[in-house]
Amino acid sequence: MKHFLDLAACSKDELRDYIDLALQLKAEWRAGGNQPILRGKTLGMIFQKPSLRTRVSFEMGMKHLGGDAIMLGPNEIGLGVRESVPDVARVLSSYVQGIMARVYDHSDVLQLARYSRVPVINGLSDDYHPCQALADILTIREHFGALQGIKLAFVGDGNNVAASVALACAQFGLDFRIATPEGYEMKPHIREQALEIAAQNGTSLLMCTRPEMALADADVVYTDTWISMGQEAEAAERIDEFKALQVNARMLGHAKPDAIVMHCLPAHRGHEITDDMMDGPQSRVFEQAENRLHAQKAILARLLV
Repeated sequence: MKHFLDLAACSKDELRDYIDLALQLKAEWRAGGNQPILRGKTLGMIFQKPSLRTRVSFEMGMKHLGGDAIMLGPNEIGLGVRESVPDVARVLSSYVQGIMARVYDHSDVLQLARYSRVPVINGLSDDYHPCQALADILTIREHFGALQGIKLAFVGDGNNVAASVALACAQFGLDFRIATPEGYEMKPHIREQALEIAAQNGTSLLMCTRPEMALADADVVYTDTWISMGQEAEAAERIDEFKALQVNARMLGHAKPDAIVMHCLPAHRGHEITDDMMDGPQSRVFEQAENRLHAQKAILARLLV
C-alpha cells in the first residue's frame, strides 16, 4: 500500500507521474469536469491546525472526482491525547478509503501510516509540506514549460515548506538556493536528504545567509511566513531577524528580470513580502493556491483508485 508522506520517499517516476496527471486532471476539469473515478469513496481529514487551502482543496478534490470527505478537527479526535495515534489509525481506516492528516509532529503521520489499512497523505507536518511543494512544481512547470535548468531561490525560514521545496527541486532537477538567518536553517536530516538526492540528479543546492547570493540568476523567488503556527511567542524576535529578507522590488532586482514570485500562503503582507510583489505581474501566488487542488487530485487518484 502506498502513502504520500514526504517527497524523499517517492521515486522520480512517481513524482513526474503526479505532475503529468495533475495537468491532465486540471485540463479535464476546465473542459467540463473530472470523471467520477472516486465515486463511493471517502477521505477522512484529520486537522490539528487551522486550514484554508488544505481543507478546501482536499474536500473539493474528492468532490471533483466523485467522492466525499469528512473533516475531523482537533476537538473531535484529540490525536495522541484523547486517543492514541495507532488506535485512531485502526478505527478511522476501517471507515474511510483514505486519510489526510495536517498535524504538528511528523511522527504522528508516520504512526498513522504504520497502523492504517488505507493510504495516508501528509497534508502538513512540522517537518514537511509535500502537497504544497508538488503544487509549486506544477505551477513552475506550467509557467516555464519545463523544469530542467530552472533556479529557485527560497528566502526566509528553513521550515517545513522550505524543506519540501528543496526536496522537490532535488527530485525534479531544479537548482535550489536558500537564504536564512543563522539559527533558522533547515533541519540537518532534511538538508542531508536534499543534498543526497540533488547529487544523484546532478543539480545543486546552496545554503547561505545572504539573499543576494541566493537570488543571483534565479528564475523563481519563493518566500513563506516568518512566523508559523505555534511560533507566535517568537514573533518580535523573528521579525527582527528576518527583516532584511523581505521580498520586495529591490530584492527581486537580484533575480532574473522575468523571475516569478511565489508564496505558499497565508502571507503577512508588509513582513516577508510586499503588496506589489504579491499582486504584481510577476506573482504566481494565487496560481499556486489553485494548483493545490489539482496536484492533490492527482495524489488522490493514484492512491485511492
